[in-house]
Amino acid sequence: MAVAIVIAALVLVSIAFQLLTPWWRTPLASNWGSIDTALDITLWVCGFVFVALNLFLAFSIFRYRHRTGHRAHYDPESVALERRLTVWTAVGIAALLAPGLIAWKEYVTVPKDAAVFVKSKEGGDTSSGEMEVGDEYVVRMPGPWDGPVRVVHRAPTSFRFVTLKGHLEAGEIEFRARCEDGELVFEIESWARSGDRVSNLLYNKLLLAKEIQLNLWTETCLGVARNSGGRLRGGVRVHTRRVDDPVAPGGVGPISGRAED
Repeated sequence: MAVAIVIAALVLVSIAFQLLTPWWRTPLASNWGSIDTALDITLWVCGFVFVALNLFLAFSIFRYRHRTGHRAHYDPESVALERRLTVWTAVGIAALLAPGLIAWKEYVTVPKDAAVFVKSKEGGDTSSGEMEVGDEYVVRMPGPWDGPVRVVHRAPTSFRFVTLKGHLEAGEIEFRARCEDGELVFEIESWARSGDRVSNLLYNKLLLAKEIQLNLWTETCLGVARNSGGRLRGGVRVHTRRVDDPVAPGGVGPISGRAED
């Protein structure tokens, strides 16, 4: 009896603490709406299960406590109980996974205006107003991925950037267009490796930066097709090749990838 009272009191104290505690999500996280929603749903589902299980435990201890003259009924293979437990568990897991999957989809889905190039330094003829070799840009992207770059090549149908300090990657990326069999082909080709250990973790281990980069450049190819007034044929093709870098410590080799439409 005392154990049942202690468990019920634990539940009440836990509920009161959650309702009255001053500790909660900081306002700085309010810009991640879907992630906040997933966190809220997770807390509510876990809280409901915690309360329900502990109250059921307290009720069972009280209801089926030892009483003289009463014997317990042993039922080791209750199909109905196992079926209910399976359904309840599946519903709980689905309630926990669904918000996280929705938040992940929104996080890795790149908006149409995701990559914005902001000129930070003039390196050539400033009177033309066009991109010149030596110009420096900051590529604004979703999340803490802003990448400083410098123009090292410019031609009528192509231009190339080299990454600067502070970029997630160390290498070069080229954007070019060409005609092939009467069609316009747009390509993005990158020769790069992770800029530092954190970038290597995000790109090669957690695959978070890799997924965002893939979606970003895919959306860029689709945007070029839209802005050119043409129609995409054959989809966006992505080819990635990993090569060894004899200079890189620990065998962290550069990644060479190309996306084209």
